[in-house]
Order: sequence, then C-alpha cells, then structure tokens
Amino acid sequence: MSDTPYQRRENESQAQVVWHQSSVDKADRAKAKGQVPKCIWLTGLSGSGKSTLANALEVALTEQGKHTYLLDGDNVRHGLNKNLGMSDEDRTENIRRVSEVAKLMVDAGLVVVTAFISPFRADRDAARALFEDGEFVEVFVDAPLEKCEERDPKGLYKKARAGEIKEFTGIDSPYEAPAKPEVVINTADNDIEACVKQLIAAIGV
Repeated sequence: MSDTPYQRRENESQAQVVWHQSSVDKADRAKAKGQVPKCIWLTGLSGSGKSTLANALEVALTEQGKHTYLLDGDNVRHGLNKNLGMSDEDRTENIRRVSEVAKLMVDAGLVVVTAFISPFRADRDAARALFEDGEFVEVFVDAPLEKCEERDPKGLYKKARAGEIKEFTGIDSPYEAPAKPEVVINTADNDIEACVKQLIAAIGV
C-alpha cells in the first residue's frame, strides 16, 4: 500500500526537524501532579455511549483530585481536524492527529480520556504504539448496533439508512471491534454509574 498524502508530507518534513529534549520530563510532571499519566481510549459505535461515559469518567477522576483532559470526537473536528472528512483516509488521519495530541498530554502528566469511534484496529494499534507499556488503556464501549440505532442521539443512523449519509460506521462502513481491549464496558445492560465504577476500578489511576 502506498503512503497517503499526509504520510508523504510528514516523511518529507522529517529531514528538517529535530526533537528538543526538555529539562523537565514526564516523570517530573507526573510527580508534581501526584498521579500516573495515562491515555484512556474509548472506542465503540456511534450511540454506544462513549461521550457520556467519557464525560462521567472525567468528572469522577476530577473529584478524586486527578488532573485530566477529555478529547471528544466531535469537539476536535471543530478545530484541530476541521479540514478532515469521513473517508477511510481522513478517519485514519483524524485518529493519528488525536493520538499525537494524547501522547503530548500524557507527557505533560495528565490522565487523558478520549472518545472516538476509531473504527479501524490498525489505527488504534498505531495509537497504542506511541505510548509506553501500561500508559494506553483501550476501552471497548460495547453496545449492539440495534441499541445504538434505538438511541441514535444525533439522528445519524436514520440518515444513513435513508442514504443521506455515506460511509457511516456500522451501516456501510465497518467497525472493527477490539480483539484484546484492556476493558469492556457493556452500556446496553448497565447504567452510567455502574459503568464508571467498573472503569475506574479497571484503569488503575
């Protein structure tokens, strides 16, 4: 497979840049915050409850005195990724950019919570590869397609079924569920309080 335009531009620029090492490192920043920095990566179908769970998780962690930041799929498309569409190539670039931002935030000592469909395993694996062992926690927010369509908070499934939205994940574009996620959260059969409690117990922050 040939490189994408994004990858070609990135390869061309690498010869012109060098990494400048800061005197304050990730361990120093984490120690100052009194926590273990991590990336909690929530993935699942649209309507599975990712954003709701991510928001509730951040609230709970903040109440515990953790220093956090939530990266939400819709929010980053208002700024950082507003030039990207919904093609497979653009979805891959969307996740690549978010992964790099999350890596910088973990380097800053934060607990980063992300909520992205991130439908392709290869993209999530590439994200994981940016982090040290134990820093990346993949969370499969598991809800059957029928339940997600029943919720359909944005009316997207209805539009996709009507042909008004093309390449919609779960309808005419695939969702590749995680093979070995660190955590599986069933949002179809559990309320948000139970899901947050399970997730906090599992992530160890």
